[in-house]
Formats: sequence, C-alpha cells, structure tokens
Amino acid sequence: MKTAALRRLALPLRGNMGRFAFGFLAGIAVLLMVLDHLGNPLVEAVRVRVVDGTAPLLDGLTRPVTLVRGASDAVDRFVGVWQDNARLREENARLLHWQDTARRLAAENETLRAIAHVVPEPRASFVTARVVATSGGAFVRTLLIAAGGQDGVAKGQAVVAPEGLVGRIIEVGEHTARVLLLTDLNSRIPIRLESSRAAAILAGDNSDRLRLQFLAEGAEIRPNDRVITSGEGGLIPPGVPAGVVESWADGVAVVVPLVDAQRLELVTVLDYAVPGVLPTTREAGPLAPPW
Repeated sequence: MKTAALRRLALPLRGNMGRFAFGFLAGIAVLLMVLDHLGNPLVEAVRVRVVDGTAPLLDGLTRPVTLVRGASDAVDRFVGVWQDNARLREENARLLHWQDTARRLAAENETLRAIAHVVPEPRASFVTARVVATSGGAFVRTLLIAAGGQDGVAKGQAVVAPEGLVGRIIEVGEHTARVLLLTDLNSRIPIRLESSRAAAILAGDNSDRLRLQFLAEGAEIRPNDRVITSGEGGLIPPGVPAGVVESWADGVAVVVPLVDAQRLELVTVLDYAVPGVLPTTREAGPLAPPW
C-alpha cells in the first residue's frame, strides 16, 4: 500500500520536474545566446570545450557513413568503367572494320591510278592569318587580313575557314591583303552540285544569300544539296564546300553560305594553282585540305 501511495505522489512531481527541466534548459540556452551575442569570453571557452569534447564522437559516427558512401562511389565507378569498356570494344571493332575497308580501297585506288596514268593534283601550301578589319568601297563585302606579299599571299588565291570557302584574294600589300567574300556582288565562283555534279556559277548579290547562275537546263537540284568548288580556272582547289541549297523555285536556286563572315577571326589562304595559271605557286608537298 505504501509503495502504491508513493508512486501516486511521485507521478505529479515527475511531470512538474520535466516541465521545470525544460524551462530551465530553455532559459540557459537563451542566456548563453545573449552572452555570446555580447561577446562574453566564458561562453566562447565553454563552446570550444564542448566542440572539442564532441568532435571525436561525431568523427566516430560519421566514419561508417563515409565508408558506405565511398563503397557506393566505388561501385558506381566500376559500373561506369565496365560500360565504357564495352562501348570502347564496340567502337574498336567498328574502327578496325573501317580500317580494313580504307586500306583495301586505298590499294585499289593506287592500282587504278597507275593503270589510268592519272595526273596528280597540284601541290599546295597555305598561310593562316587574322582578320583585322571589314571595309567597303568598290567592293562592299570584303575582309582585311594580316598577311601579305612577304608571306606568300598572291592575288586570286582562295581563302577558306574550317567550315568552307570564304572568298578569294583581290588586293595584296606587303603586310596585308583584302579578301572578296562570296556574298559580294562582284564574286563569281565556279561550282558543282555535290550530288548531281551539275556545274554552275555561284554568284553573290550583297545579301546574306547566294545565287546559282548558268545552271544547265534539267539539272537535278534539291534543297539541302551541298555546293562545292569545281576547280575550273585553276585558282581555287576543287571540292571545297561553299554552301547549301536553301530553295529551288522558278529556275532560281538560293544558296546559304557555310561561313558566317561576321564571326571570322582567323582564315587560311591557299597557295594552290595549276602550273602556268599562277606562276608563283610554291612546291610545298602534299597537303591535307584545311577545311
């Protein structure tokens, strides 16, 4: 009986003690925040000691989490490496197939060239120069580049960018040269349609589009056909991409140039010519097209 009575008396007291402890701890917390805000050194010392005391405990608690996270990252890396390895194996097999095909075609090409006594293409060199200005005048769509006669630049040479043909050299100084853009009204470039091999003249009209002139009647032409240089005249190499057919209606083919001249910073001047047409052409050995 006495035990039950004591338990009944202790229950209200325990509840009051819990509420008192909560209020006491809340008051202590508020007091510590006020003292910390006032810059009390005692609070800082206590905080440092508490942090020092709990740091090993926190380090011990975080180590399992770190180990699990490291193991998860290792598994992810292993899976990624396995997937990359499988992909590289497939690509390697595909490249080996194309390598065998390329070697076979190269050998076949050499044999056919020897049988047909094909005359090799003229050899060429090139100069890369920075675009320094755009200007008007008699030619309203031109570029000025920082390379001239002392660098081997000559009038008539083709100027290209990684995307394709930019234009041709029309004026040469010792240290600078002027490039006539494809879009200029005075520009005329002999071209072919890459798909049908039909010949035409690519003409500028001072707009952002080009026109095909002297296209043979009945020539097959479709939108998105690529336009490449034909090499006729011997000054511009054959096969340099110049534009893409945008539309074909009422006998007029509109071509979008591949190169945006407004964004050019560097261009390449090709020293390419059929011997006798441009006598200053240098013999520089075989060269892969820079475009």
